[in-house]
Amino acid sequence: MTESEYNERIEDTLIAIEEVLDEAESDLDYENQGGMLTVKCENGTQVIFTRQPPLKQLWVATPTGGYHFDYNNEQQQWLLDSDKSPLAGFLTQVFADQAGENFTFSV
Repeated sequence: MTESEYNERIEDTLIAIEEVLDEAESDLDYENQGGMLTVKCENGTQVIFTRQPPLKQLWVATPTGGYHFDYNNEQQQWLLDSDKSPLAGFLTQVFADQAGENFTFSV
């Protein structure tokens, strides 16, 4: 994957996450600044998405730890580097745990 393709995938992913939060009319606050998306939950916790261009990864920081995702071109989705689980299911679980809200992601 080229740097340009990587940047496009990251942007598309962050925008898709924001759209899900907007459409759900959630009480979550978020800020996308400098390539980092920070989602603030009502209980004070945060979920932070950062790009890692040298590794071509998407990193997600949650109160339970940091997670690294690689883009799989064949499956057209981000997969957790440790067990290859999809980002979409991971996010659904994270926001259920942290915010008590159910979202359906298609990233």
